[in-house]
Amino acid sequence: MSRFLRLIINIVILSALLLISQQVGAQDWRPVRGGIPFGISGMALIEQQSNTLDFLIVHDNKQKNQGRVAIISIKGKNQPEYFPLNWPNNTELPVDLEALTSVPDKTKSSFIAISSSGKAYYIKLEPANKTISVLKEFNLPGIISGNNFEAFGLQNIDGKLVAIWGHRGEGEQPATIFWGFFDLAKYQITLEGSANLKVPFPSGNVRHISDIKIDPVGIVYITSANDAGDDGPFQSAVYVAGYLGLDGNKIAWRQNSQLVPLYRSDYHKIEGMELVPGAKGGVIVGTDDENLGSYIYVLGGSSY
Repeated sequence: MSRFLRLIINIVILSALLLISQQVGAQDWRPVRGGIPFGISGMALIEQQSNTLDFLIVHDNKQKNQGRVAIISIKGKNQPEYFPLNWPNNTELPVDLEALTSVPDKTKSSFIAISSSGKAYYIKLEPANKTISVLKEFNLPGIISGNNFEAFGLQNIDGKLVAIWGHRGEGEQPATIFWGFFDLAKYQITLEGSANLKVPFPSGNVRHISDIKIDPVGIVYITSANDAGDDGPFQSAVYVAGYLGLDGNKIAWRQNSQLVPLYRSDYHKIEGMELVPGAKGGVIVGTDDENLGSYIYVLGGSSY
């Protein structure tokens, strides 16, 4: 056999192996629901059991006949189960919900959802009968014209409830990260500071922040995403954006000056993220892939 023929055969075999590995990797992304109305724009953990993860998710829908909130349940290696929830009839239907976070130190049934305009909804979930109630509506502080919020997180740091949220930015316009103290009794956030941020990947019409979460020691994680239309192609990345801590009675922000992509995707538009602790945990991301619907993926996890 000629050296050239052997080279061609080796290239074909290598290409086949790479294709198989890509297909296996793609299978790790598990579909939730198909179609634009089922994109995941925010997610928060409800409960973690030995072989099950339950999340509350929000959709960025705007029409009356479209869902706003749902539960997804991941059991082992099975495909996620999807349970739509009805928005309470006594509360005006929200428009364009883009972020969701659990409330620390509360029962596993208290959440805050944020719309792109900066309106916040304090939600109480009844997991047994799969119903929600809206306890309070309020607005983020310091909203200015042009703000488009896609991210919101809460964390208890050194005994203080700290909120962090983000205006997404787009293209050459940077995202803006805001932070402040949250007085839960008054449903009031005191704005303490802000900073601009741009990610190195994706490029083009990237939304520099599509979600944000903060862990108990103040490490801030963000996702970034872009798309070329309702059919893609999509790109996304996960970063550690910086550190948020207390300096006396003030919040100190240290921004990461050299953003490192912890994960990147050339096929999905990540708009939801949650941090799940423990041996079976990981960074869980959810997508809003427009016409292609929604998917979830566990970064670092192996048991779900």
